[in-house]
Amino acid sequence: MKIAEIRKIAANELQERLDAEVEKYNQMLLNHSVSPLENPAQIKEARRTIAKIKTVLRENELNNK
Repeated sequence: MKIAEIRKIAANELQERLDAEVEKYNQMLLNHSVSPLENPAQIKEARRTIAKIKTVLRENELNNK
């Protein structure tokens, strides 16, 4: 997901999406520890998506002060 797409999403929906992405990331890590994922680069991409969402949430928080 691109940062421009993330910025268009409302803050409350971003928080929900963040929770879902973290859950998905944790599940991928667990699955990968049991048996290797077909595409381990998905873990890296999920981590980056989480970081992007957190960045936009923080930007929104600072702009609203």
